[in-house]
Amino acid sequence: MKASAPGKIILFGEHAVVYSRPALAVPVTQVHVDVEVLDSSRPGIWIHAPVIDLHAELASLPSDHPIASVILKLIQLFGISQTPDLEINISSTIPVASGLGSGAAVSVALIRSLSSFLFHPLSDDEINPLVYEIEKLHHGTPSGIDNTVITYNMPVYFIKGQPVETFKTGKPFTIVIGDTGIPALTKESVGDVRLLWLRNTTYFENIFNEIAQISLIARRSIESGKPELLGELMDQNHALLQEMTVSSPELDRLVTAAKNAGALGAKLSGGGRGGNMFALAEQATAESVANALISAGATRTIITEIS
Repeated sequence: MKASAPGKIILFGEHAVVYSRPALAVPVTQVHVDVEVLDSSRPGIWIHAPVIDLHAELASLPSDHPIASVILKLIQLFGISQTPDLEINISSTIPVASGLGSGAAVSVALIRSLSSFLFHPLSDDEINPLVYEIEKLHHGTPSGIDNTVITYNMPVYFIKGQPVETFKTGKPFTIVIGDTGIPALTKESVGDVRLLWLRNTTYFENIFNEIAQISLIARRSIESGKPELLGELMDQNHALLQEMTVSSPELDRLVTAAKNAGALGAKLSGGGRGGNMFALAEQATAESVANALISAGATRTIITEIS
């Protein structure tokens, strides 16, 4: 039984979303996770995930291992007392710890594949809260945005604790994603921001309010078919993320290189301190922006159309 799930990128609102401000995120279908569940002739549930160099039997993994946790949750949910002998093959083109939602994509694809194999296929509405629980193992205090975008495979406007709003783009637009190649653990940067927020709550609440306004204007710009307005909003959002100490010299270098190559705006995406940034580009200049990012140190680029 095969299943897949896309990557995702946060356009606006990262970090502020943890504090109940809105964020915008979109699926990135150019990268994805594929999971295949097969009957096995050897006893146990064997998991193969070459991208993280994992080849292990379920019982040998700690119960809070994110992949093991998904499997154990489903076994418990379905009340299975005698687990079948299985081979689970996980492949991914989503870079790990880069802000593209690799952890959530693995969980979504694994739940889809395994639940169907066990004759209990789950709906997106059932999958989403399960993946959110697994996200806590990855990120500590997750916003809920990764699991939501990836499960529903649609652009979303997300406020923690409120019903998910999907929205449509009035006009397609192109973004160029640049990967610093530096693993970025969201759990750490989210924890660091929380400490800063506790020390200077008023200052950080004001930053979060500014980001909330940016996210709101960005959604209206996308829906009304004026994506060119996003460039300036990206620049503003990036400056606020720098103030929150979640950028890095490598991210700033890529942001500057993209703008020098003609991008309309650029910012980091996700937890920061590494991982990815992205730039808004006209279709005609996207390739030259991507080349500029590689020249400035990006390990890989993805050109994707948001539509």
